[in-house]
Amino acid sequence: MSQAEVAVVIVLLLVLAAEFVNGWTDAPNAIATVVSTRVLRPYTAVLLATSLNMAGAFAGQAVAQTIGKGIVRAEIINLRTIATAMVGIVVWSTLAWWRGLPTSESHGLIAGVSGAAVATAGWHAILWEGWRKTLVGLGFSTFLGFGGGLLLMVALYRFFFHARPELIRRIFGRMQILSAAFMAFSHGNNDGQKFIGVFTLSLFLGGWIAEFAIPSWVILVCALTMGLGTAVGGWRIVRTMGLRLTKLQPVQGFCAETGAALTIEVASRLGIPLSTTHTINTAIMGVGATRGFSAVRWGVGRGIVTAWILTFPVSFFLGWSLTKLLSTLFAWECS
Repeated sequence: MSQAEVAVVIVLLLVLAAEFVNGWTDAPNAIATVVSTRVLRPYTAVLLATSLNMAGAFAGQAVAQTIGKGIVRAEIINLRTIATAMVGIVVWSTLAWWRGLPTSESHGLIAGVSGAAVATAGWHAILWEGWRKTLVGLGFSTFLGFGGGLLLMVALYRFFFHARPELIRRIFGRMQILSAAFMAFSHGNNDGQKFIGVFTLSLFLGGWIAEFAIPSWVILVCALTMGLGTAVGGWRIVRTMGLRLTKLQPVQGFCAETGAALTIEVASRLGIPLSTTHTINTAIMGVGATRGFSAVRWGVGRGIVTAWILTFPVSFFLGWSLTKLLSTLFAWECS
C-alpha cells in the first residue's frame, strides 16, 4: 500500500473508533428504559438495539448527507481534519462514559469537525446552513422530547384512569418492546447515519470514491461497529438514564421511548441531525415530571445537562488544537 492509502485506512479506522464509542455512549439510549423497567434482559435488549439500529441506518441518507456535505466545505479540508476531529470525539466521549454521563456524539461530531476545519482553512470552511439545522435539532431534542414524553404520559393517565395497575403493567410490558424497537430504529435512522456520512467523506477526500455517494457496505460496517460498542460498554449509560434519573414503570418507559422516537423520526425525514441523547433524556424527564417535579432526580439531570453544554466547546477546542498541533509537527518535519 502507498503512503496515501495507509493514511486513508488510518482515518477510516479512527472514524470507526468514534462510532464504537458512539455505541458506548449514545446507542444505549434506545434500550435504557426497556432494561430499567425489566421488560427485556440486557443481552436481549442489546440484540434488539443492534438489529434495529442497523435497519434504521439503511432507512435513509438525509442526515448522512447533511453531515458529510453540509457542515464544512469538503473541498478545502483534508484527511488530517477528519482524523483530529475523530480523536477529539473519542477522548471526550470516553471521559464522559467513564463518569456514566450520556454525551451527544452528534454535537461532538459537528463541533469537532468544525473546530478541525477552522484550524485547517479558517472560519470560511464552515457551512452555516448545516449549523442552522443543528440548532433546530437542539430545539427539537430539548422541547419536543420533553413535551412528547409529558403529553403522552398525561394522555395515558386519563385514558387508563380507572384501569387496574396489573392490567396497565401487562399491556405496557408488551407495548414497551415495540416502543424500544421504534426508538432503536429511529436512532439508527438519525444518529447512526452521522458517522456513515463522515466515513463516506473520508473515502471521498482520500480519492477512493469519485463523488459523495454512500455505498451500502459503509452503512453495514458502521452499524455493526456501533452495535459492538453498545454490547461492550453500554451498561453505564443504561444505569444513569434508566435507573438514576427517575423511577420508571413500563407505561412510563413506553411514553418516553415513543415520544423520543417520534421526534427523532420527524427530524430524520427533514435531514436534521439532532442528539438522540438529548431527546430520550428530556422525554424521560417529561414523563417523570407528570408525577411532580420532585420525581425527577434533578441533581443527576444537572450532571447530564452539564455534559451536553460542555460537548460543543470541548469538542471544538479538541478538534482545533489537535489539528494545529499536527500541522506544527508536520511543518517541523518538513523544515
